[in-house]
Amino acid sequence: MDLPHHGYRATKPRARAAPPAGDSVLFDDTSSAAPGMNSQGFYTPDYNMAGPSNDMQGGPGVNNLFTDPMANAAMMYGSSLANQGKDIVNKEITRFMSMNKLKYFFAVDTRYVLKKLLILMFPYTHQDWEVRYHRDTPLTPRQDVNAPDLYIPTMAFITYILLAGMALGIQKRFSPEVLGLCASTALVWVIIEVLVMLLCLYLLTVHSDLSTFDLIAYSGYKYVGMIFTVFCGLLFGSDGYYVALGWSSCALMFFIVSIFLCIITPLVVWIYFLLLVP
Repeated sequence: MDLPHHGYRATKPRARAAPPAGDSVLFDDTSSAAPGMNSQGFYTPDYNMAGPSNDMQGGPGVNNLFTDPMANAAMMYGSSLANQGKDIVNKEITRFMSMNKLKYFFAVDTRYVLKKLLILMFPYTHQDWEVRYHRDTPLTPRQDVNAPDLYIPTMAFITYILLAGMALGIQKRFSPEVLGLCASTALVWVIIEVLVMLLCLYLLTVHSDLSTFDLIAYSGYKYVGMIFTVFCGLLFGSDGYYVALGWSSCALMFFIVSIFLCIITPLVVWIYFLLLVP
C-alpha cells in the first residue's frame, strides 16, 4: 500500500540479497582457536593474562640472571657493604656532633630571643644567672633565658657580615672579595677563640659542664655588640662608634663574668674575656 506524502520522503522497497558464497561470515567461531587478537585489533576473552612470553621478557638470559645464586649473593654482599658504610658515616658524624645536642641549642622562641638580646645589651639589671636543670638535664633556651643558644650567634654572625658589606658600600670600598674575606676572618677568629678556651680548660684541669657548643655560643654573642657598634658608627659617625664600642665591650664583659662565675674559676673567666673583647 502506498503511503501518502505528508512531508516524508518516499522510498522504494529494497530487495534482500543473499550473501556471497565465497566470502566468510561476519562472526567466526574462535572458541577453539589459540588465544590472541582478532582481526579487529581487540583482545579476545581467552587472552592469557599471565604475562608475555619469554621472548617479550628478554629471553631466558634475563631469567637466569635473577635465578643465579652467585648473582643474588653478589647483590646481597653489595647491599651489606652499602649499609655498613652508611652506619660508619653516621657513627663518625655522631662522634663529633650530636644532632640531638645541636637541636637543643636551637630550641628558641621569640620571647627568649628578645629577652636574651636585652640581657646582652643591658646585663646590669639581670640578677639571676644560674642555669636551671631538670633531672640533671639543662632546660632548653626557651625555658631558661640563661641557657646558651646558637640561634642568636648564627643570626648575629650573618647580620654582621651583611652590615659590614653595607658599610663598605657606603664608603665606596665594597667588593665581593672583601666581603668574603670579612666572613672568613670572622669565622677563623671564632674557631681560634674556641680552641684557645678548650686548651685553657685542659691545662688548668677545670671540670665543668661546658661543651664545645657552649663555647661557640658564648663566643658568638659578641657579634650582637659588634652589630650595635657598626650601626651606631653609620648613624653617628666616629663618636657614636667609639661610644657604642665602649658600651658593648663593658656589657659583654659583665655578661661573661656573671655567667662564667657560676660555672668555672675566675682565672679562666678573665682569659675568656680577653679573647671575646671586640
